[in-house]
Amino acid sequence: MELKLSKPICFFDLETTGTNVAKDRIVEISILKVYPNGNKESRTWLVNPEMTIPDEVIAVHGISNEKVANEPTFKELAKEIFNIIKDCDLAGFNSDRFDIPLLAEEMLRADIDFDLKNMMSVDVQTIFHKMEKRTLAAAYKFYCDKDLTDAHSAEADTTATYEVLLSQLDRYPELENNVKKLAEFSTHRKFADFAGFISFNEDDEEIFSFGKHKGKKVLEVLEQEPGYFGWILNADFPLYTKKVLTQIKLSQLNNKLG
Repeated sequence: MELKLSKPICFFDLETTGTNVAKDRIVEISILKVYPNGNKESRTWLVNPEMTIPDEVIAVHGISNEKVANEPTFKELAKEIFNIIKDCDLAGFNSDRFDIPLLAEEMLRADIDFDLKNMMSVDVQTIFHKMEKRTLAAAYKFYCDKDLTDAHSAEADTTATYEVLLSQLDRYPELENNVKKLAEFSTHRKFADFAGFISFNEDDEEIFSFGKHKGKKVLEVLEQEPGYFGWILNADFPLYTKKVLTQIKLSQLNNKLG
């Protein structure tokens, strides 16, 4: 089965220095771009993270500090990567909760105005967990009857994720071959910022999903406690969360002026 696409979709995978979206950095990124006509192109880059990769992380993906020492930084690669993925939808394995938020952080640190509003995201892991509840290697074996021999290589994981989604579409007739529907199905919960600090209520209004204001409308909190906005901007939150909050704050100011 082939994906039915109205625009290109980029399957991607990251290998990183760790799992903290706000602090960790990319050491390898692989992108498989699939076009509506079925054509594909693939690119993989090693990235100098400009920080030390911990030994326990090297043990997982095998990318040492020496291996990336002379590679370009993400800031040096950012425009090239952005030009590949802009105007595309995105897909990955656990991408909604990790890869996309971390990629957004790296883009914003590189001064790329990366906005996800016009992108659909399909998280193949969520589809798998809703249907079978296993890991990528098990998913690859289950759906494609292949062994993922090079797991934790970004390129191998990216290709496997693409093949798993195609097999999922073959296996589950109830899955609609439409990126918008796949994105909706593979989303655990709708968030404004991907990292999960700002979500939506039943009326599609932004609400905080953490801390003392959990469940409260963002606009109301910013109105009643203006200092909360400044605290978040100066605290250790992801840059994309701060970007979304700033957009909400600006809309509040514009409404007052209007």
